[in-house]
Amino acid sequence: MSPPEIAQTLSQQLLSSLVQQGFDPSLFDTLAASIGSDPDARNRLTTGVTPPAADDILDLPPAGSDEYHQLSRLGLEALACGQLAFVVLAGGMATRMGGVVKGLVHALNHQSFLDLRLIENLVWSKRAGRDIPLWLMTSHATDSALREALGSHLEGDRLATFRQNLSLRLNPDGSLFHASDGSPSVYAPGHGDLPDALRRAGLLERFVQRGGKVVWVANIDNLGAGIDPVILGWHLRHGAPVSVEVVDKIGTDRGGIPVRLDDRPVILEEFRLPRDFDPSQVRVFNTNTFLIDARLLATSRFDFTWVQVTKQVDGAKAIQFERLLGEITTALDTRFLRVPRQGTTSRFLPVKDNDELAFRRDEIQTVLKARGVLP
Repeated sequence: MSPPEIAQTLSQQLLSSLVQQGFDPSLFDTLAASIGSDPDARNRLTTGVTPPAADDILDLPPAGSDEYHQLSRLGLEALACGQLAFVVLAGGMATRMGGVVKGLVHALNHQSFLDLRLIENLVWSKRAGRDIPLWLMTSHATDSALREALGSHLEGDRLATFRQNLSLRLNPDGSLFHASDGSPSVYAPGHGDLPDALRRAGLLERFVQRGGKVVWVANIDNLGAGIDPVILGWHLRHGAPVSVEVVDKIGTDRGGIPVRLDDRPVILEEFRLPRDFDPSQVRVFNTNTFLIDARLLATSRFDFTWVQVTKQVDGAKAIQFERLLGEITTALDTRFLRVPRQGTTSRFLPVKDNDELAFRRDEIQTVLKARGVLP
């Protein structure tokens, strides 16, 4: 069934919601028609991928060194001049934690991930002497609950939410997938929506007009990835449009990795690598934390790859097409910064389920206290 035919079967309310959130019927038609191909083959690159160069993975200067203090001053000046906006990726549901909105899960005592992000923003805004914009990219599944939780805290461009895209799941034969209640099954098609979603909201354009220079992006559940003036200074000094935080792998850790694609440093997920490329040879991986040039994020047109993903939904196989934010590295010159994942300076504290949260609670509290985010 082609998108025009699908559109005729949808309620006006659903169709309007889809279009408002970036749904493109023509593109949907093209993607649906391509499902017959092998998803593994279509998702993988075949040539041009090599390990990162020796100097692609960089480290901050030693803490306390003159260079370290210079970077800190540069970052603090940028904060004081209103050059940073912080984006939290908050569209996810905690499917392994009872199916609740991830941002509202209690990370510490009675404080949710969202609460702690708000506290962090308040602390750094006071240090900067001005408000640091905090924007949450929500989804159809999380927007209402997060906006309700934020309540009166929502304030123009200072603290705002914006929705990522919305699309429709498909059956393996390319027809429209329906949920168990018979309704078309909708989903948010990945963090690669960020540039489009920010533009729709108007937040980014206004930020750039006010002199904004950098957008820092992090997952809501990784409380290690907060504002650090040294890292901000490092990003501004090297001058490339994108910085990506990476951490050393431990054991069998897997995730998107820095590689060279046609001799350019990029991030690729493992399922995008050529079959003959061994990802274990790269001993760091992407934390999904990015610092991005705000003007280029606002003005560039990103032709991100739509990867085909198979999900189990209501006990049946469903096809989703998704975009990855890491692919911004294929469009904009990028630098990789290795950051700590252990100790009081850890910047990688992800929480995927209740067991991991119980394991990390003390570590999260220790890190946030060391930064002055918590007393």
